[in-house]
Amino acid sequence: MVYVLICYLKAVVVKGKEAMGKNTKNRLLTVEEMYEADRLTIASGIPGVELMEAAGLSIVREITQRWSPKQTVILCGPGNNGGDGFVIARLLKERGIQVKVLLLGDQNSLKGDAKINADRWTEEIHPLAPEQLDGTDLIVDAIFGAGLVRNVEGIIAQTLEKAKALNVPIVAVDTPSGLHGESGQVLGTTLPADLTVTFCRPKTGHYLYPAKKLCGELVVTDIGIPDAVIEEIDPKCEINHPQEFFPWPDIEGHKYHRGHGVIVGGPQMTGATRLAAICARRVGAGLLTINAHGSAYMVYRQGEAGNIVSNASLDKLLSDPRKNAYLIGPGLGIGDRRKSMVHMLLQSKRHLILDADALSMLDDWQWQRRGGETLLTPHEGEFARLFPEISGSKVEKARIAARLSQCTVLLKGPDTVIASPDGRAVINTTGTPWLATAGSGDSLAGICLGLMCQGLGAFEAGCLGAWFHGRCAEEAGAGLIAEDIGDFLPLVIKTLQK
Repeated sequence: MVYVLICYLKAVVVKGKEAMGKNTKNRLLTVEEMYEADRLTIASGIPGVELMEAAGLSIVREITQRWSPKQTVILCGPGNNGGDGFVIARLLKERGIQVKVLLLGDQNSLKGDAKINADRWTEEIHPLAPEQLDGTDLIVDAIFGAGLVRNVEGIIAQTLEKAKALNVPIVAVDTPSGLHGESGQVLGTTLPADLTVTFCRPKTGHYLYPAKKLCGELVVTDIGIPDAVIEEIDPKCEINHPQEFFPWPDIEGHKYHRGHGVIVGGPQMTGATRLAAICARRVGAGLLTINAHGSAYMVYRQGEAGNIVSNASLDKLLSDPRKNAYLIGPGLGIGDRRKSMVHMLLQSKRHLILDADALSMLDDWQWQRRGGETLLTPHEGEFARLFPEISGSKVEKARIAARLSQCTVLLKGPDTVIASPDGRAVINTTGTPWLATAGSGDSLAGICLGLMCQGLGAFEAGCLGAWFHGRCAEEAGAGLIAEDIGDFLPLVIKTLQK
């Protein structure tokens, strides 16, 4: 076995050289991809029982670093999650902690590595039931992992509800039982955890709501699955870490090198356009024009001094190749004339962001490839109106919509997902609840516009824009309003420079 492992690690080195710079650390796995990672690792010569031992040991390490329980109850399921639970029970007992194991089902029905570890447990095994929890001061939830596909009901649900009521620390193995590992949705009921320990890489569900708030502290541990296995699987979803995309200005550059953005100014909610314009300029757009007509034209003329305000026709602006990226939607309003402007932009070859009201006027647009990059920025309600036939997890919905529309889709929320037509997807993890304020989405659209002006593609601009947006909120803290976002952008950009 040692010889096989050495040969495998040599292969890892060779493959790593071929993959030159391919970083898998931020990748998120689906349930099937995690199963495949286990399978490939075992096929390489590392026994599954060793992976299970490493998983259990890593959880014991996390428990003992945080708590000193006197009586711990381990809830074990009938699969490999339960096998992890038996390893945890044995290793905690070896450390002098009193342990009680509750098993869902019959020990003789266990199979494979789970049965091996159940047989190694020499103490009594109790049936999974609510009354068995009395007297515990820590609970390890190893009933179901990320692969659960059915609702939690009956005696399992009753046990989880009793565990909730005890108000003791809860440690979840892989995911809290009752959570779908990919969508993050609750299946029936679940047991919120103080600590969730998962293995190799996080699963998509760990970063999607409501699961994200139900997992507590998330720790990802290395159990011996090599990075080369993840490279071979090549997951297409990852945590949003787009800092390397930032288009640092050239010392010999000038404003036209940094792009010229255009925002179609709304006639009523003029503040939305102004917020977007400030953020586009703060993030680096060389020039910014607000296109407005009627009484709104004078409102924008009296706004920020750095904005260019034009009442030229949209087709005239589009004839200027230096105006390379457009944003339409913030404060726009609904109407036939505005709808014709949306369609004119869609038929152009300029980079384009469609936000807010512009999204509501796409109902009869037949999706087709455009000559320029396109970014859609819907929230959940807008997405449901725009793509009523699409269902699934947030990642799946954004991916399907991106493929269908041939646009990058930035599906907003506390777990914003950005998906590209080529199948790539990221989940953004920056931000605070204070972003739920009027004008916040307009600021995000403006940040993305400023980045697209400077040459970023729609996917890269969406990723970096969402990251910046969230980081500004984190820096601002409590009391954030949309006007603050542009003010904090320089500070966040400076943190990148350092």
